[in-house]
Amino acid sequence: MSDRLSTSGRGLAALLTASLFLFIFNVYPCRAIAAAARGERLVDCDIQQGPCARPLAERVVTLDILPKPVRAMRDLTFRVSVSGRRLTSNPYIDLGMPGMNMGPNRVDLKPVGGDTYEGRGVIVRCPSGRRTWKATVTLPDEGTVEFVFDVIY
Repeated sequence: MSDRLSTSGRGLAALLTASLFLFIFNVYPCRAIAAAARGERLVDCDIQQGPCARPLAERVVTLDILPKPVRAMRDLTFRVSVSGRRLTSNPYIDLGMPGMNMGPNRVDLKPVGGDTYEGRGVIVRCPSGRRTWKATVTLPDEGTVEFVFDVIY
């Protein structure tokens, strides 16, 4: 009888351990944990201070978000400038969190003059409390660039 209880107790402990493991890795994704363990920050764009730029092939893509400070749950203007020849299709932005699926959140951009495009969107508040977000700017038929930044709650 005691062998059966200890066996079921071990099974329950294994189940609880596996559940805890899955919970932790869903709340704190592997990439974020690995980066934190190495002392790295995922943030590569200080959007609170001004625009950020990334190369893409023979272009430079620049992202700015207004107004500053950039806050979650506010109407924001996303501005993208693209160097080089004129684009054949409007770019767009997909907003998400590094390593976490936040569901679709796309900002469609429209030309506002020259090589600049703008659109309106909202960065939602993450229930986990994490403040690091990623804007993936897509130039159709050309590629994507990512900007990782912190927002204010």
